[in-house]
Amino acid sequence: MSLTPTQKKQFRTIGHSLNPIITVAGNGLSENILLEADRALEDHELIKVKFAVGDREAKKLLISEMAQIVEATIVQEIGNVALLYRAAKHPDPKLSNLLR
Repeated sequence: MSLTPTQKKQFRTIGHSLNPIITVAGNGLSENILLEADRALEDHELIKVKFAVGDREAKKLLISEMAQIVEATIVQEIGNVALLYRAAKHPDPKLSNLLR
């Protein structure tokens, strides 16, 4: 899914105040991390993920791999943090970061 520049700007503004929900460390993308990312995207639609891996290339590879597996769009990558977006099938106004 491709985002317009206006949507990206809006999502980056919302994402600025969010804290990382998931931290990916030395073990990489385990099944539990992917399940949690899938659940968080369904609930919140827009999430921050922190990647605590040393190598810059490995980090970029993990970010793109995670986005592909959970079918999310990468809104922004800054340092060790990625902002991911996936539209929920049934958004909950109490949980969604976009509807609050």
